[in-house]
Amino acid sequence: MATVFTVLADTEADATADLTRLCRLLGLEPLGSPSAVLGRGRWLARAVPSEQPTEAEQQA
Repeated sequence: MATVFTVLADTEADATADLTRLCRLLGLEPLGSPSAVLGRGRWLARAVPSEQPTEAEQQA
């Protein structure tokens, strides 16, 4: 199973923004839209490594 990166945030917008930033910096692909964590009032967003090189790899 591949590594999965997770963002846990207070709002859907924060989860989306933070996951987008992680994806850009680490070369990840989101696994769908953020989802509400039942009973917690938080939002969960996930991503996995992509096949494309990251920004850091392109600059090296």
